Amino acid sequence: MPTRLSTIQRYGLAVISVALALAAALGLAHFHFRGGGIPLFLFAVAITAWYGGGRAAVLAVLLSCVSFDYFFIEPLYTLFIAPSELPYFILFGLFAALVTWFSAVRRRVEQDLRQSRDELEREVAVRTQQASLLDLTHDTIFVSDMDDVITFWNRGAQELYGWTAEEAVGKRAHELLHTVFPAPAEEILAELLRTGRWDGELEKTKADGTRVVVSSRWSLRRDEQGRPAAVLATNNDITEQRQREQQIRALNEDLSNRSAELEASNKELEAFAYSISHDLRAPLRHMVGYTELLQKNILSTLDEKSRRYMATILEAAKKMGTLIDDLLAFSRIGRAETRETAINIEQLVKEVLSEVQQETDRRKIAWKLSPLPEVYGDRSMLKLALVNLISNAVKFTRTRSRPEIEIGCVENKKNRTVMFVKDNGVGFDMKYVNKLFGVFQRLHPTEAFEGTGIGLATVQRIIHRHGGRVWAESAVDKGATFYLSVPTYRS
Repeated sequence: MPTRLSTIQRYGLAVISVALALAAALGLAHFHFRGGGIPLFLFAVAITAWYGGGRAAVLAVLLSCVSFDYFFIEPLYTLFIAPSELPYFILFGLFAALVTWFSAVRRRVEQDLRQSRDELEREVAVRTQQASLLDLTHDTIFVSDMDDVITFWNRGAQELYGWTAEEAVGKRAHELLHTVFPAPAEEILAELLRTGRWDGELEKTKADGTRVVVSSRWSLRRDEQGRPAAVLATNNDITEQRQREQQIRALNEDLSNRSAELEASNKELEAFAYSISHDLRAPLRHMVGYTELLQKNILSTLDEKSRRYMATILEAAKKMGTLIDDLLAFSRIGRAETRETAINIEQLVKEVLSEVQQETDRRKIAWKLSPLPEVYGDRSMLKLALVNLISNAVKFTRTRSRPEIEIGCVENKKNRTVMFVKDNGVGFDMKYVNKLFGVFQRLHPTEAFEGTGIGLATVQRIIHRHGGRVWAESAVDKGATFYLSVPTYRS
């Protein structure tokens, strides 16, 4: 058994130590030197106490006393102790006990020191490994004590700030980096001591003098007694991010100013267009009225050429009146307030079809109406947009022997519905699609297809007022499809 063997070894050490001390003392006595016995026995007791412990030392003391009495106290070779000799044995025992106690204490202290050294070595090894790992990361990390003196500086800190670890360690961090705090340093330190953490943005200076903005995170480390011991700071360079944010803010401000200017210009333009259109209606009515009177009163006295001139004037005046009315309607849409409600768009399409079919000259148009969902918007505005789109489809299928018009839905999501109006009419060239929704823009000659060029611009303005968009797909002589997205009804 290892424990029993260890005990035997300790007691064996006591026996051997005393035996060696006795042999040495007898040797000295042979040469008539009797004063060396007591020191030798005390040395044996000390050796035993040091390596064998307290119990073995007690055995060594007993063996030393017996040996000394038997071999060195008269009468020799007996265990008789005279009363006069008894104090010497008591003093020897006390002194031996003192040596034993001192040896035991010394050994315990050395064991504690050895254990502390081993723990310190392990901690140093762990800290060294942690420091090595922190040194491998590209994040900027450094540690400072509570006096702001840098005690650790990793490679990331060197890469960002430019100082090596040898140059930085031992310096005060905020003096070295010329730190600019977002708040008084005392308040930041108070928060760190209270919560153990602090996050914020700091402005610092690099070794070459350039300024950087960093996102800094501080963590407080306390010792075993709970006292603040060190601060670990992790910094990430956000200088470019802040510069981009400043640029974006400047651009947004400029865009906001331009938008305000553009909105003001649009309002002035709309007011101008409305005023001009409104002021033109009165003289135009006079022109039409007097022309009709002339046509009624003197038509019989005019020759064919003059009658043609009169009809041209009247037709041009009426066309101008229609153009002014459309322009006024277009201008009103920009100023009118939208009244959004849930709309049965399928019912609305049927209403538009009943109105438009009165203008089809009884042509046999093949209508195809697919199921349509409810939408959310201004009913009168959306009706006007549908009237314009469906009327266009009727107009541009006039040359077809079998005109076909389809109205349906291609997409119905939670917040958006995409409808379409498709025809097999004359179509248009897609390279001109950018002009399609402009005011007074026409892709076909007036002689072939009548119109003012405002209808599709009105449709686009209505859909934009609803937060949607309108677009078209077509090919020459292969029909056209107009798409419009509107908000889906939300309960």
